Parts: sequence; C-alpha cells; structure tokens
Amino acid sequence: MRNSRFISVALYSLLALGWLAGCGSSGKKTEAAAPEKPVTETFLLKKDKMSTALQLPGELIAFQQVDIYAKVTGFVKELKVDIGSEVTTGQLLMTLEAPELTSQLAGAESRLKSQEAIYMASKANYDRMVETGKTPGTVSQNDLDQAAAKKNSDLAQLDAATAAHKEIGIMRGYLEIRAPFNGIITARNVNLGAYVGPSGKGSEFPLLTLQEQKHLRLAVSIPEAYTGYLKNGDEVTFRVKSLPDETFTAKIKRMAGALDLRLRAERVEMDVDNNAKKLLPGMVAEVSIPLSGSDSTFVVPKTALVNSAEGIYVIRVENEKTKKVAVKKGRESGENVEVFGELKANDPLVKKANEEMRDGTSVSTK
Repeated sequence: MRNSRFISVALYSLLALGWLAGCGSSGKKTEAAAPEKPVTETFLLKKDKMSTALQLPGELIAFQQVDIYAKVTGFVKELKVDIGSEVTTGQLLMTLEAPELTSQLAGAESRLKSQEAIYMASKANYDRMVETGKTPGTVSQNDLDQAAAKKNSDLAQLDAATAAHKEIGIMRGYLEIRAPFNGIITARNVNLGAYVGPSGKGSEFPLLTLQEQKHLRLAVSIPEAYTGYLKNGDEVTFRVKSLPDETFTAKIKRMAGALDLRLRAERVEMDVDNNAKKLLPGMVAEVSIPLSGSDSTFVVPKTALVNSAEGIYVIRVENEKTKKVAVKKGRESGENVEVFGELKANDPLVKKANEEMRDGTSVSTK
C-alpha cells in the first residue's frame, strides 16, 4: 500500500510539473508573437530667426564708361591723351582736321552777310514807304504791301542763312573731341594722321574709351529664392583675388525690381568708393550677402528633411503613427534649414528621417 501511494503521488507530481511547463512555454510564445514598436527620436517644431550669408560671384564695373567716336569725317591732327591719362570734364582729348568744313563755314558766313545786307535794304525801303505813306496820296497801298512782302521774304532768307551757318559751326565744333566726365582713358585705337569718321573705314573701333574709376559699381545676380531678403541700404562685403587679405564693404543702391528671364535672378548693384584705385573695372569679386529674415520661420535639422523622388518632406508623429508632410526648403545655416509647409508650432517631428518610414508606421517616441 505504501508503495502504491508513493507511486500515485509521484505520477501526480509529474503531471503537475508537465502542466506548469506547458503553461510557461505557452506564455513565452505569446510574448514573442507581439511586435515591438521601434523607438524613434523626435523633437518639437519651433520658430526661429535665421541669419545667413549668401556667397555669390560679382563683377566690378566702371560707374560710367563711354566709347568715343568721331562725329564728322576727318584726319587726326592732335592727340592730347593716351592710355592711363586721367582727364576732367570738358578737357580736350583730340583734334581732327577737315578742310572741307572750313570751306563750308566760310561760304556760310559769306551767304549770311549777303542776306543780312539784302534784308537791311528791303527793311529800310519798307520803313521809308511807311513814313511817306503818312501823307495821304503819296504811296499806294499796293506798293506798301509789296514792300512788306519783300521785307518778310528777305527776313526768312536771313533766318535760313543764320541756321545754315550755325549748323556748319556746330559740325566744325565736332572736330574738337572733349571728355564728357572725369575719368581715365583705358583704350586708344588711333594715331596721328588716321582717317576717322562716323561710318565706314576708321569707325570699326572707338577712338578712345573713357571710364570713371574712382567710383565703381558692384553687380550681382541674386537667385529668385533670395530676392525677398534684400533691400536698399543693406551692407555687403566682398574680396578680390588680387588682394586676398583685404575685405571691402559696399551698400546696395539699385535693385532691378524684375528677374532676368535667362538666369531667373534679379540684378543688384552696389556703389564702391575707389579713391585709392586698388580695385579695377572688370575684376571678379567674391561677395558675401547677409540674409536676415524679418519674421520668424520654422527651422529644423537637416537630418529631419527627406529629399526623395516623392518630393521634399518631413515626418510628423500623430498618435504614435508617422505622417509625411510636404515642405519647401528655405535658407540653410550650418546643420539647420528653414522649411515652409502645413506645419504648426510644437508638432513632433522625426529627428532622423529616411525614405523607409512610410505613412501610418507605428512608432514609439522618445
């Protein structure tokens, strides 16, 4: 009896242990079957003011530049300047010789004097007839009218002769070529005795090129995306290759107010003082343009931005599920970038987003 009881107790114990082992195994299988949510790092979206600098190439050009051509045909008689000559407004640069103009001027003066004499005679005759006509019956009205018509005709001829003389005098004045503004002669394409004129041989190239160099323009083309950040009076800095250790400053003076259709950019000009003549027209400058936004914008780390075939987007977490939000990029500064889209402050965004994150993916945030 004692043996049979012992055997029964042992059997019950084995059955109990087997049942407990089965329960433990079943519990483990249930835990393994439940999927674990991936832990994703997020941050709360905030607005911030971003100040960045745009690096663009620019070109230094003369504030004023003119190519000087001959107005009349002639030969170079005197050459007063050469390349590098500094000139002032009205200074004589070159004298041309045109004998035919001198002859024309002499002929015009002769005709003018002749017409003056004719007019003075007809006027005197008319005045005498008017005085005589004050006595009734001495001068007929017809004779008086004819004298008045002759005087008016001679006056018209005198005016025409005066205009012709003035025109030739002006043309003769073109034989003296003078500087239209202060500057430096940067090109000379003629020598003494050269035949020049307004057209034909001798006019393929300008006689002289004059530039104002103490005052330069710095021209830069601003891409469309950045035109809204600039205004007149903003200060920029720039460098040139010939003076790598010096930084120059300039202020925006002129903005085109329209985009160049080829470049999709706005032309902006800055005035540069160059009294020391360190800078030369034609130099290429490395321009640093500050872009300071007037309003706060949403700023995110570059890692939160996904640029894929679907477009540019960030990933927002809503009720522990991911949702793509399309955005547009703005300025960049270091590791941060401006974004614009259907976002609001304190939106939880994935800090390190990638294309593998699909809409509706369940995530656990930290």
